[in-house]
Amino acid sequence: MSYPLSVKEEAIRLRKQGLSLREISEKLNIAKSTSSAWLENISLSVQAQGRLAEKQILGQYKSVLIKKEKRKKEGKARKDIAIKMLRSLQFSQEQMKTYCALLWWCEGNKDMGLVKFTNSDPSLIQNFLFTLRSGFALDESKFRVLVHIHEYHDDEKQKKFWSDITNIPLQQFHRSYEKLNIGKRKHDNYQGCIAVTYYDAKIAKELEAIYNAFTLVSGGVR
Repeated sequence: MSYPLSVKEEAIRLRKQGLSLREISEKLNIAKSTSSAWLENISLSVQAQGRLAEKQILGQYKSVLIKKEKRKKEGKARKDIAIKMLRSLQFSQEQMKTYCALLWWCEGNKDMGLVKFTNSDPSLIQNFLFTLRSGFALDESKFRVLVHIHEYHDDEKQKKFWSDITNIPLQQFHRSYEKLNIGKRKHDNYQGCIAVTYYDAKIAKELEAIYNAFTLVSGGVR
């Protein structure tokens, strides 16, 4: 369930006053899991910790911090292992084409006259472009980008953000498309959505062929 930004701001204010997650959930009529997700990174003042101690829940708060730190360390360890594994691999051009085809089939268009990839996740956009550029010899001037923004965005700022992410010059960006923000809340750190287009029918058809062949091979057809 979505809540107005004002509810989240009130939850943060109450947390900083030293109210427990249960108290905040009951007071604002929100799920305890929601208040926990919102407030896990909120630091408590000495006064707020004193109030929690009086309610005999400071220990629980410290336990949460300990578990959070443990999860952070475990996550870093997994990330380090994954990075070491990937750096030990030698990716061929054919492999990059395959990875690109899989990403494109999940999030791209199916118009065989061009290659188009639309998403709001900067890392996914970067991964797609990395595999596309690594797998194929491209003419960078054939790239075009369309940014989808909301009325609360700064158009030039968002274009600059996505230009840095994609490494595509601003002069290759279309006029941004402004979407109506029908909701009452602003999405924090939402950079908008972009459609990256590369105009090359040959590459689009090759990506389709690779994906279809991968599907046959993975299904046991030889």
